[in-house]
Amino acid sequence: MDQVATLQLQSVDLQSSRNNKEHHTQEMGVKRLTVRRGQPFHLRLSFSRPFQSETDHITFVAETGPKPSELLGTRATFFLTRVRPGNVWSAFDFTTDSNSLQVSLFTPANAVIGHYTLKTEISQGQDHSVTYLLGTFILLFNPWSAEDDVYLPSEILLQEYVMRDYGFVYKGHERFITSWPWNYGQFEEDIIDICFEILNKSLYYLNNPAKDCSQRNDVVYVCRVVSAMINSNDDNGVLQGNWSEDYSKGVSPLEWNGSVAILRQWSARGGQPVKYGQCWVFASVMCTVMRCLGVPTRVVSNFRSAHNVDGNLTIDTYYDRNAEMLSTQKRDKIWNFHVWNECWMIRKDLPPGYNGWQVLDPTPQQTSSGLYCCGPASVKAIREGDVHLAYDTPFVYAEVNADEVIWLLGDGQAQEILAHNTSSIGKEISTKMVGSDQRQSITRSYKYPEGSSEERAVFMKASRKMLGPQRASSPFLDLLESRDLRNQPVQMQLHLARMPEWGQDLQLLLRIQRVPDSTHPWGPIGLVVHFCAQALLHGGGTQKPLWRHTVRLNLDFGKETQWPLLLPYSNYRNKLTDEKLIRVSGVAEVEETGRSMLVLKDVSLEPPHLSIEVSERAEVGKALRVHITLTNNLMVALSSCMMVLEGSGLVNGQIAKDLGTLVAGHTVQIQLNLYPTKAGPRQLQVLISSNEVKEIKGYKDIFVTAAGAP
Repeated sequence: MDQVATLQLQSVDLQSSRNNKEHHTQEMGVKRLTVRRGQPFHLRLSFSRPFQSETDHITFVAETGPKPSELLGTRATFFLTRVRPGNVWSAFDFTTDSNSLQVSLFTPANAVIGHYTLKTEISQGQDHSVTYLLGTFILLFNPWSAEDDVYLPSEILLQEYVMRDYGFVYKGHERFITSWPWNYGQFEEDIIDICFEILNKSLYYLNNPAKDCSQRNDVVYVCRVVSAMINSNDDNGVLQGNWSEDYSKGVSPLEWNGSVAILRQWSARGGQPVKYGQCWVFASVMCTVMRCLGVPTRVVSNFRSAHNVDGNLTIDTYYDRNAEMLSTQKRDKIWNFHVWNECWMIRKDLPPGYNGWQVLDPTPQQTSSGLYCCGPASVKAIREGDVHLAYDTPFVYAEVNADEVIWLLGDGQAQEILAHNTSSIGKEISTKMVGSDQRQSITRSYKYPEGSSEERAVFMKASRKMLGPQRASSPFLDLLESRDLRNQPVQMQLHLARMPEWGQDLQLLLRIQRVPDSTHPWGPIGLVVHFCAQALLHGGGTQKPLWRHTVRLNLDFGKETQWPLLLPYSNYRNKLTDEKLIRVSGVAEVEETGRSMLVLKDVSLEPPHLSIEVSERAEVGKALRVHITLTNNLMVALSSCMMVLEGSGLVNGQIAKDLGTLVAGHTVQIQLNLYPTKAGPRQLQVLISSNEVKEIKGYKDIFVTAAGAP
């Protein structure tokens, strides 16, 4: 019998164009094979002669990580079979055609994600095998696979939380919520490599590379690593936080349009943290990384978000008799808003019932297991007060449920409780609505309606777990219960007389009505009201007073008085932070009793608005004319104006343009051409910043048709 010639591999076709399309990764490009676990992909091998399955033996070897090991799950060896044997590495469903072999490869739905090398070993009978390198591929999580821990059974939700490469962050104040367009850009060509570079620079990897890689099959583990690596508090993470208002050594957090520029800068500079980030920047960058890796992710804003360091579920704030909000040595605070992420996953590490959305917070607030990361904490566990469940659930529970106690401070001591608010924290928890540019409130996902029996029962359940059974009999609670804060002789409210705009005088109206109380049920009373206005910081603190005013009133029973207040522009012109928020507070003292009351009004100042118009039809590769218009409706000029355009599939990186000074009352018009590179729904983000106003933002949704489409 003639000896059959040795089977030699001559070429391999990884069929990346077909595979990437089937695996929803074509947006990353088709030059490289990028696939998702738990789903077959296809190869074509060309040999020196026809493949004979009876005598030719082919073994495939897939490896990832620094020291690939089958024991650690970073090396897999598998043979050619007719039928796929289950949720294991396998090569199956092969067909032969002349000298070529078409074969399907399957990666298990719990495989380690990462960069893989794929080899084949070919032998005949008992002969020695010859090894060939077939190529490399990237393996990602697969939310389309029912066997994967990140499975999301809705194509509409998958398009929103994995495939959508732009979105909105919600900022500002619970009564003045602004939408902030953001370019996630997770499918830009180099972002996937930067995402794995982030994992490879984590302390977990540096301490034990082989072990770290072996745990990248676990989405809970990967999320915690990314959460730690987005901030730079204890590693060479992506972003350095800065809440000082001095950004002279970097970029103001307000001046970022998207994640791509941040990630590219971090990578290009060898992993040096990018300056600077705040919560919405941290969360938006993490959203980019997690969507890129294949984990359904969204950005969530919590308005009036508690940072409760001592875990007592109470945040104390202090005012003096002149209505000035005072700083405190305590680290507890109430952020105007705080932004985190939710990632969708099965929690096999928890009892049944806690799958779905999980909170992950990359902003460095406090350590978790020794590193600055937070989560994943089950949203269901937060809603039900199950704060004993991993990870960091007590901290997140307090962010949305803590009580606020406001004290009157005198002679360095707390003298009187002005307010005890059980429902002022965790307001308007928001995310982008699916398939829409609108905001969706998801507060009910985090807690039962404020004041309901369910909400109070959950609060007491969580309190007992966090503080112990003694909480219900604490002297502090006895003090709150013994003093009826509602039994006041007057009702006070502060209202805006007109919509505030930056550069205009603020007109407010104090409405005050005499009502019966236990001490002076019917008689007239005298009232002295001290007002104070302060710039409100993002972290919930304030700067020094920028305006004070005192009003003396005599009130008869049943009478309502309206008192106008004017805060001139000259008082706040150079004294506001980038947030453009003012807290107006009033402390009223009843002359007959000496008791005090507090009234508050937070004011958000509207920046100028810009408009963006485009020609009617956008097509890949063809010029798209963009018209941008900004009118300075302020009383002052905007100096050193700089415009930055960004938008994945529309702009390669960023376009920056110096606009100089825009005089008060004048309009600037900018026209330029863009050349779209990707079809489908896109978003153009435009930021104009100046010395006076940092964040004049706009966006335009643009649908781009494929080249040559009718």
